[in-house]
Amino acid sequence: MTYQVLARKWRPKGFSTLVGQEHVVRALTHALEQQRLHHAYLFTGTRGVGKTTLSRILAKALNCETGITAEPCGVCKACRAIDEGRFVDYVEMDAASNRGVDEMTSLLEKAVYAPADARFKVYMIDEVHMLTGHAFNAMLKTLEEPPAHVKFILATTDPQKIPVTVLSRCLQFNLKQMPAGHIVSHLTNILGEEGIENEPQALRLLAKAAGGSMRDALSLTDQAIAYAAGPLTETAVRGMLGAIDQSVLVRLLDALKDESRTDLLAIADEMAERSFSFAAGLQDLGSLLHKIALAQYAPQAVSDDWPEAADVRRLAEALSPEAVQLYYQIATRARGELGLAPDEYTGFSMALLRMAAFTPLLSGGTLAEPPTPQAARAGVVSPVAGAPARASMADTTPRTSTSFSAPSSPPSAPAAQPEARRAPAARSSAPTDGAPMSPARAALAALNAGRKGTAGRSAGGAGANRGSAARASGEAPAGADPEPEPAGSAGLTGVTGAPDAAAAPIEPPRSCVYREVDGIAPVFTGEWPALAAALPARGLAQQLAFQSELTEVAGRALHIRVPLRQLADAATADKLRQVLAEHFGGEVQLHVELGQVGTTAASLAAQAAAARQRAAEQAIADDPLVRELIDEFDAQILPGSIRPVQ
Repeated sequence: MTYQVLARKWRPKGFSTLVGQEHVVRALTHALEQQRLHHAYLFTGTRGVGKTTLSRILAKALNCETGITAEPCGVCKACRAIDEGRFVDYVEMDAASNRGVDEMTSLLEKAVYAPADARFKVYMIDEVHMLTGHAFNAMLKTLEEPPAHVKFILATTDPQKIPVTVLSRCLQFNLKQMPAGHIVSHLTNILGEEGIENEPQALRLLAKAAGGSMRDALSLTDQAIAYAAGPLTETAVRGMLGAIDQSVLVRLLDALKDESRTDLLAIADEMAERSFSFAAGLQDLGSLLHKIALAQYAPQAVSDDWPEAADVRRLAEALSPEAVQLYYQIATRARGELGLAPDEYTGFSMALLRMAAFTPLLSGGTLAEPPTPQAARAGVVSPVAGAPARASMADTTPRTSTSFSAPSSPPSAPAAQPEARRAPAARSSAPTDGAPMSPARAALAALNAGRKGTAGRSAGGAGANRGSAARASGEAPAGADPEPEPAGSAGLTGVTGAPDAAAAPIEPPRSCVYREVDGIAPVFTGEWPALAAALPARGLAQQLAFQSELTEVAGRALHIRVPLRQLADAATADKLRQVLAEHFGGEVQLHVELGQVGTTAASLAAQAAAARQRAAEQAIADDPLVRELIDEFDAQILPGSIRPVQ
């Protein structure tokens, strides 16, 4: 006997066996029971959701020998003929291959004749959006007022391509994609009838791979049965689909959590050796991170049916919400950029390296990097990642970078002379082509000529302008000595140039208590923010130090307070304790508590960054050349374009 595939063998024969389209079944059932029959129906939806199946069930309901009913008998001559595809009064037409006006005209000419052996003549036009514009126009009149014995059923996967004149003549039903739970339940029933053993997780993998299509799920099940040659196990289905084992992704997140670089790259190499799809790996990683974020936000939402439920709960406790969100964003973006990478392995491994390189912005948008030990011992803290710590305050105004926008096609002007870099040209004594050139126009001419530097200023204000321009660029004026460093200026650097941005020594928090315990003097009585920024800690341990406030030092025991529960993790605290023990040259105890904090290295870094930004903006606003450009060319400083240059 010829084998019949599962998708055809188990095609639903009635409304009661149709899966996942209850909203359509309810509407059609009520219409059939009340005899409120429309002459044209439009079924829309993606592939494999039941458009053709629903059309055949509706044709049986209209032509069943028991009468118009929502429950066709399935055994009468009409029902059996429709199921077997040989009912003369039920015509299925593929618009993809019969899309012209001639085919439509031929069909409509036959529609005027009464059905040969049925109550209604039913025309089912599949992929109707493929019809040409002339074919749509040819059917409009008949579609609006067909003969009483004719019913039209249209089906499409792209309703946007159907003219609105056709849509307005039909009852439209949008078929939904099949939920994964419905697919698993249906496959369980079918495999039970077929006598094939299966594992629930294997069916979940098939449902996920089907993408909401029941036909795809049944076709994949046929393939899995042939591949497994026995019970459908999770291992067999994963091997057939090339799907990634969730344990691999769990190990990957553990490696990120533990900052294990060797394990991170080894997992990527293992996936390459096992020929896993890296695109599917990023997709599954995003799904796993979504479950972890869900467990953090609503722990009761974690289902015990998930095979990875225990790992999801564990990772939800171990990872911070910021880290989960960061990893999810990197995974989703890397999936979209995978086609731009040299190869999939490179794109995937770069996504992992990006996750390992970036830390969630736990300090209000500032990523801090500790200064060198030499700078820390000098009492200098650099609050910006990668910025060198400076003990000198000779640079009294931070260098800045900014952008201007000016009207296009400015008046032409010759290029500035090379000497303009060293000595400004006089406004009134340097005419070009018989006309004097203003400093702003000379600067514009120098830029247009591709020369660096600025044009000259007037002779009367040359000295003052020269000094202002030098301060704006972070360099001392020619011939001028750098300003002396004021006494007692050791502290935060890069916060100079404005009175409110002056560097000041870091003072220990006023709430900190220092006391001896059993004759042991306090192991530390200095400035905790400076020490926190100087410690060679990394990852969450660094953030714990950077965002904490020292509240008490009792002998060799340090008590700190942090504002975030994620930083108070025992493993993170133990890493910081080890770093402190190496720093103090002996065992120390570290106690972490939750609460509001005052002065921390993170807060000082944020204040320093804001002060540098204000100083840079003020330096640009006070620069005479900038004012001349604004006055003469109606230029504007682009908002947000000013950045302090370290």
